Amino acid sequence: MKSFTAPFFFLAAMIIVSGCTGKGSAKKDSSAEIEAVTVPDTGYTGIKQYFSNYRLLKEVTFSNGVREGLTKTYYQGGQLYQTFWYENGLREDSSAWYYLEGQVFRTTPYKHDTIDGIQRQYYRTGKLRAKIEYRKGLRTPFLEEYNQNGKLIGGYPEIVTEIRDEYSTKGLYRIKLSMSDKTTKVRFYQGEFTDGRFDTSLIKKLDVVNGISSLDLKKAGTAKPAYTGVIAEIVTQSGNRNLIYKKIDLPYNDLK
Repeated sequence: MKSFTAPFFFLAAMIIVSGCTGKGSAKKDSSAEIEAVTVPDTGYTGIKQYFSNYRLLKEVTFSNGVREGLTKTYYQGGQLYQTFWYENGLREDSSAWYYLEGQVFRTTPYKHDTIDGIQRQYYRTGKLRAKIEYRKGLRTPFLEEYNQNGKLIGGYPEIVTEIRDEYSTKGLYRIKLSMSDKTTKVRFYQGEFTDGRFDTSLIKKLDVVNGISSLDLKKAGTAKPAYTGVIAEIVTQSGNRNLIYKKIDLPYNDLK
């Protein structure tokens, strides 16, 4: 994490006072909390603190009214929760999330306010838990998970296909999709990774019922690729998204 050398000035801002009598409604407290988070900054240089009902929410470093340097957020009990580094108002470098006890849980690289690079997760012991790749804000299929002894976890399920060929009678080629571990918590997509990235705007999401989906390809009358790609999205036991790809060769070159 980079260091910030601009002068720091302590500012206790937005301390909520409910009235001269010390009494206030719940509605007033709620409104004050919103204002504490969204107060605009113009021309300020230094560290500004944000409170809600006397509880410190975050500390933001500014230079001439623009976020520049370290931003910190806190748990309800005051423990450090997140840190972000800003340059000219944009998240850059590596951000970090922390366990309640203070150990780093996750680090995430940013470039121009977008996740880009290898995100890392850690156990409370400090050992590496997972590596997940992002490119320009989108996931790639790269995922490595490790157990607490440092061993690489494997054995992820695969996509299973069953074929019903009715091309000669109905012009239809049906592919039934499921996962080898029979999980029902899966999403299927027809298509390919784009430049190695999982872009759901460029692929077709398929309907799934109890972990099973189907892909119905019909005779197109024009030449088409003699294969189709399927991507399965599952959640691992560690809670990470795993993207599994399968290329399915087709016996006909006019299916779509």
